[in-house]
Amino acid sequence: MAKNETTLVIPERNPKQEQFFNATKRFVAYGGARGGGKSWAARWNAAVLALKHNGIRILIVRRTYKELRENYIKPMLKDLAPLIKDGVVRYNDDDKCFYFKNRSEIILGYCDGDSDLPQYQGMEYDVLFIDEATQLTEFQFNTLCASVRGANDFPKRVYLTSNPGGIGHEWVKRLFINRKYQGEENPDDYLFIPATVYDNTVLMEKDPGYLKMLNTLPDGVKQAWRDGDWDYIAGKFFDEFNKKTHVIEPCEIKAHWRRYVALDYGFDMLAALWIALDEKGNKYVYREVYEQGKTISDAARRIAYFSDGEKIEMFLAPPDLWARQRETGRTTADIFAECGVPLTKTSNNRVHGWRAVREDLKLVPDADENYTARLKIFKTCENLIRCLPLLRFDKKNLEDCATEPHEITHAPDALRYFCVYWTSSADELPREQRIPIAFKYFAPAKTDNGTGYGEKIQVI
Repeated sequence: MAKNETTLVIPERNPKQEQFFNATKRFVAYGGARGGGKSWAARWNAAVLALKHNGIRILIVRRTYKELRENYIKPMLKDLAPLIKDGVVRYNDDDKCFYFKNRSEIILGYCDGDSDLPQYQGMEYDVLFIDEATQLTEFQFNTLCASVRGANDFPKRVYLTSNPGGIGHEWVKRLFINRKYQGEENPDDYLFIPATVYDNTVLMEKDPGYLKMLNTLPDGVKQAWRDGDWDYIAGKFFDEFNKKTHVIEPCEIKAHWRRYVALDYGFDMLAALWIALDEKGNKYVYREVYEQGKTISDAARRIAYFSDGEKIEMFLAPPDLWARQRETGRTTADIFAECGVPLTKTSNNRVHGWRAVREDLKLVPDADENYTARLKIFKTCENLIRCLPLLRFDKKNLEDCATEPHEITHAPDALRYFCVYWTSSADELPREQRIPIAFKYFAPAKTDNGTGYGEKIQVI
């Protein structure tokens, strides 16, 4: 060994980790259960690739920066300390990047939502590691994978670590467990390496209590987290939801059916659902608006525009829209009313609301003794259909769903506001005093302001 040569000692790998290091498929997923040594394998595999291939660019992604710092930045600073001490590697915290003397780079990033994706678009990486891949949506996964490219001879690979459950359970299971491929997806590009706590001999020796903890988990969660069983969806909030049952082709909304609009509003997202009730009590979600960056008045006008020509019984909204702004003393509900959309306050009790949604999702016998559900969603309401099955249990309250990632909660929240209205009292007029609101919408022919709707609303 030369006098100034630095040696990095890589800890011993178990057989499953060795297989992960040696895999050469385009997409390699590792894990399936808690305690399988996934993050350790990803960190060291990235370091080996950076040292082996001069000038390679590697991106490591976790969902949040906190997870990235605790599971990657801090451990890698410790793992690579001998190389950092001798100047072979330096870490720049501003860039969140490990720079190697051989021009290789390991960049560390996070993706807490779709708004984090633009920073990766247009970038080029040779290798991508996604740790806890089931925490990301399929859209986020595909967008990140689009950055794995380059006109060089470096390997182009995407490594994933994952457990069952989470927002991305279904797409990870489809690709790596069920191996059901679509379009241009090539089955030969995918490899899954299952690993459980039993494969992590170091953890079993150092912390035998971890296995005991896994054994005490409730059924479903235990099979997913301990055994890596993908047929148990750990944490899925609405087991009742089934696209074959609840999603239907658009049908006629008859004139005598009562119509409502339920909305969840914030500048980050306007989610509004148009829901009709038939004479049998069935509920039809027949239209949705799901748009970002709308001011209060723009949101109200957007709802009025899509309600054109309809008699809307009520516009249901949560109590927070009645909070007065400190600067003006006005409420969001005031501004909606000024724009021709008078809101009715519904309950924001989350537990009662989700119970009401479950009641409408569950199967009940119809007149012919066939089982169906009260809630039916037109297939054109793509965002509600997408988000409902992605909701997961709140770890601290099993009667509530997790509020992260926030992007998927807006449309289900709007549905919750509607369903809870029928099961709890709200600040509203008695039904006999309620007057449906009919809209006649006028869009100026030559003064369109680029928003897609006009400026005049007449409430009849």
